[in-house]
Amino acid sequence: MKIRLLAALFILIQFIANAQTKIPFSKMDVFELEWVADPQISPDGNQVVYVRRGMNIMTDRREGNLWIINTNGTEHEKLTTNDVGESSPVWSPDGTRIAYVSSKGEGAEIYVYWLKTGHTARLTQLNRSPRGLSWSPDGKQIAFSMHVPGNELSLVKPPSKPDGAKWADAPRITTRFKHEADGSGYMEPGYSHLFVVPAEGGTARQITSGEFQHRSSPVWSKDGKQLIFSGNRNEDWEYDFDNSELYSVTVADGKFTTLTTRKGPDHSPAISPDGKTIAYLGFDDRTQTYQITRLYTMDLDGSGKKEIDTKLDRDINNPVWDSEGKGLYFQYDDKGNTKIGYVTLAGKTSLITNNLGGDDPARPYGGGSFTLSNSGRFAFTHTTPEHPSELAILDKGSTKVNLITSLNGDLLDFRQLGKVEEIWWKASVGNYDVQGWIVKPPHFEAGKKYPLIVENHGGPIANYGDRFSPEMQLLAAGGYVVFYPNPRGSTSYGEKFGNELYHNYPGNDYDDVMDGVDAVIKKGFIDDQNLFVTGGSAGGIMSAWMIGKNNRFRAAAVVKPVMNWISKTLTADNYYGYANSRFPGQPWENMETYMKFSPISLVGNIQCPTLVMVGSEDMRTPLSEAKQLYHALKIRKIETALVEVPGSYHYIANRPSQLITKIDHILAWFDKYKK
Repeated sequence: MKIRLLAALFILIQFIANAQTKIPFSKMDVFELEWVADPQISPDGNQVVYVRRGMNIMTDRREGNLWIINTNGTEHEKLTTNDVGESSPVWSPDGTRIAYVSSKGEGAEIYVYWLKTGHTARLTQLNRSPRGLSWSPDGKQIAFSMHVPGNELSLVKPPSKPDGAKWADAPRITTRFKHEADGSGYMEPGYSHLFVVPAEGGTARQITSGEFQHRSSPVWSKDGKQLIFSGNRNEDWEYDFDNSELYSVTVADGKFTTLTTRKGPDHSPAISPDGKTIAYLGFDDRTQTYQITRLYTMDLDGSGKKEIDTKLDRDINNPVWDSEGKGLYFQYDDKGNTKIGYVTLAGKTSLITNNLGGDDPARPYGGGSFTLSNSGRFAFTHTTPEHPSELAILDKGSTKVNLITSLNGDLLDFRQLGKVEEIWWKASVGNYDVQGWIVKPPHFEAGKKYPLIVENHGGPIANYGDRFSPEMQLLAAGGYVVFYPNPRGSTSYGEKFGNELYHNYPGNDYDDVMDGVDAVIKKGFIDDQNLFVTGGSAGGIMSAWMIGKNNRFRAAAVVKPVMNWISKTLTADNYYGYANSRFPGQPWENMETYMKFSPISLVGNIQCPTLVMVGSEDMRTPLSEAKQLYHALKIRKIETALVEVPGSYHYIANRPSQLITKIDHILAWFDKYKK
């Protein structure tokens, strides 16, 4: 007995010693992170191919390759020997081949991998990149979407220049309603169309036609004669930007049939096992800031439309039929956690599992995906606050989730992460319970007081949750408690909660955040003389609003904000999307209201030192918005600094080094003013 006690004591001492030697998560660890994305389970449920993504320290890029693994966790290996970008894997119906997209050399092409031989072949010679691969039911064709270049307006013919002369580039002219997009810049003229290509290689044949966009992933009818897709072929489609319909097009002759006609988005079609019914998502547009996406079914010809009421009051995503056609699986966010649910055609809903997501580590947003085999076995991305997405397997009828990868064990097993805790509080305005999360510093000491960082999420129609986030961990590793709230306007709490910002943004979401700050302080480990605030995009708006409303914060870092709704609305890439759903009327019709909710209206109240950060190529919250705050504070002689991240679009932390520099600048600014 004495020997056993000594052995147990030795093990305990070793465990404590190991725990104490763990170091906090640090900035260079960002380059070591890997995560699972887009897992695709084989039809027989025995294998999964997925995109293994990570951060390349030499190219400073997020990159991905295809890996394959048995669902029991064995034979985990790279699918091909190519060391180039690979994505969008799709199993053939018989499970013998995998089609995927690879960027090898110039542009991207469609490739096929044969499981039996391990051979790979390029199927296409395309002039633009394909998207949304879909096998025909007989495995003989692959459908996809691709951009077809067009022409812009030409007003003049330039004179001929002398040989060898170097003149300025010709002006760029556009007459399009949507002509630029954050993340890619100026949009090439033309339209996306649907194509099919033989699965053994050959000529890609264009199926759709007309001056309309057909960007959605096509879905085959069971007889292989039609493609079902979401788009907008209405006459005024450019200005009808919030609307989309479902259509079918015959593969043989390109004949269209309109399946839905209501005002509102219809998308994500899924064909029932017997081929007779289409499930799809959408809602009747009531011109609100937020409406939940609902689940519907209709006959293949568009008749017999009806809603399947899940009674969840949550957005429904990714509908997938069960093998018997008796109901559908789907994913949804509930109280900051992404889940898989199931609903029968009669509307009886049940929870299948939790913790989807983590497939794009930066901040703790929702996401993730799942696929289903013919036997009812799931493969999905699984995350917790302790790890980015790993590959999870769940058998039909079981509740036991099996993680069959550990891509980050070699790193995170030797790091002391900040502990993440959930917190709820009562709103002082309205009868709401509001949720958020706290990350404590690594090696947190009870009885000690810590400075607090409030990190406001973007959107604002989005949510933070109990998901891994390197940004939150790095802030906590800087010695701060980090608080990230989901105030009203956040998703995953129902339509009414999300729509509270309708014609009132920013509004009482500010009160929710400040109530949350007080709730965190009441826990007893916060130094209330050292409060700081930050956030990006909508979080930048909220941060600027908060320091204009009160003087409780010692410093702020306002990242890619909107300061002036009038200038933002008419200069951003999505300039057309705010009137009426966000504020009444267009800016020139209601300038008083637009200015009332613009943080620039409060800039005369700001007293705390404020760092302003933005990407130099940001088209969603343009550089001019950040400069309005910076210039106003300089005029008022408030301590401030403007940080422009070169080459960065709105996703300011897209490249690993940009994620690191974003957090480094925020921490350096806060440390500078910490009392």
